[in-house]
Amino acid sequence: QLHQLRGRVGRGSTASHCVLLYHPPLSALGRERLGIMRESSDGFVIAEKDLALRGPGEVLGTRQTGLVQFRVADLVRDAYLLPQVQLAAQALASHHPERIAPLIDRWLAHGQQFAQV
Repeated sequence: QLHQLRGRVGRGSTASHCVLLYHPPLSALGRERLGIMRESSDGFVIAEKDLALRGPGEVLGTRQTGLVQFRVADLVRDAYLLPQVQLAAQALASHHPERIAPLIDRWLAHGQQFAQV
């Protein structure tokens, strides 16, 4: 992941450099990734763009990358909605705890283990 590489370069007060090499041919995705690293040294920006390229995988699962199972929301595009979703989830847990397990079972594989967090 690009943001992990960025987090390991330039940590201290001493100036640092990162040289990125590749063996041609370079795929379109590879060019895009190198472009991201060339355009920004901001780890947050790199992480956000890397997430958009890779996909978040299973948010509550074991896969760290890949296509998302969500059919309504895009975690990158709709990130501003997360605080509202968190409030709605807390309200559901407080007022209707009996409804949580069936929803988790419906939406996630192996859902019960996440209900106990």
